[in-house]
Amino acid sequence: MPCHPQGDEDLASAHLRILAGSVSHHGQSATSTLVIVTAPPRLRVGVIGTGRAGSVIAAALQRAGHPVIAASAVSDLSRLRAQALLPNTPIVDLAEVAVSADLVLVAVPDDALIGLVQGLAMAGVVTPGQFWMHLSGRYGIQALDAVTKEGALPLAVHPVMSFTGTSIDLSRLTDCPFGVTAPEALRTAAEALVIEMGGEPVWVPEASRPLYHAALAFGSNFLITLVAQSTELLQRAGIDQPQRVLGPLLGASLDNALRLGDQALTGPVARGDARSVAAHIEVIGNESSAAEAAYRALARVTADRAVEAGLLSASLAGPLLEVLNSHGDPS
Repeated sequence: MPCHPQGDEDLASAHLRILAGSVSHHGQSATSTLVIVTAPPRLRVGVIGTGRAGSVIAAALQRAGHPVIAASAVSDLSRLRAQALLPNTPIVDLAEVAVSADLVLVAVPDDALIGLVQGLAMAGVVTPGQFWMHLSGRYGIQALDAVTKEGALPLAVHPVMSFTGTSIDLSRLTDCPFGVTAPEALRTAAEALVIEMGGEPVWVPEASRPLYHAALAFGSNFLITLVAQSTELLQRAGIDQPQRVLGPLLGASLDNALRLGDQALTGPVARGDARSVAAHIEVIGNESSAAEAAYRALARVTADRAVEAGLLSASLAGPLLEVLNSHGDPS
């Protein structure tokens, strides 16, 4: 670990030094030394990126007792977030963030992560024994290879949450799942940081990281699109406050789906009611061709899953799929 003299070294600091020394620059265990401590170590945190997620996670680490000693912010909005959630934290140049940090938190968009890490490694800002932790869901620790080769200890810790970038998010972190990937020798350290922030660590193998992230995006991102589209169609139908109409239905549907899976399917597609589906296609198509295309695609997937789950018979699925594929009425 980077050395920051703060009086007598306690057992927690000694434990962290031994933990850091148990991993080589390539993530291979070099020692099995174990020190039992009664208090977790406190880490000095440097934050690269104070966007919606980075600012909140940094604030959560600080709340857990890990002081945030420096942060970088590109936009004016990021600076405002840092001022609100990390008051008194100096805003410094990118290369300066890691200078005195024990833990470097990298919170940048997925597409920028690897290039940024490579650039910082080439700039020589890495201190051997330093933790480097990113928040990307898509990537595991391989995204940090460039700094790992310089002696950094890599952690991938992904909060499974949609962020607003405000203090509201701090309370939402309680019991929030975090997808954790790390070298086996660092798994306990990564999970401890998540628990300290109030979250629940979920282990994600390195090779599974892309599919893990795709599954989360599939459910979360497209759900927002579906809700927004449904809201718009209700508005066009003349319904006042469509959110109030949708809220109870969507809440019950989500709860049932999480508990029952495909067995929670209801509605005309799951029943094989081809005439109702044809009517839906007609009226939705009159309002939005994009919404009609989405309805058709999702209805096909729903029908397939209903058949596989034993909810929809082949005799009813045939006329239904004919409607979905041909625009026609089943009569």
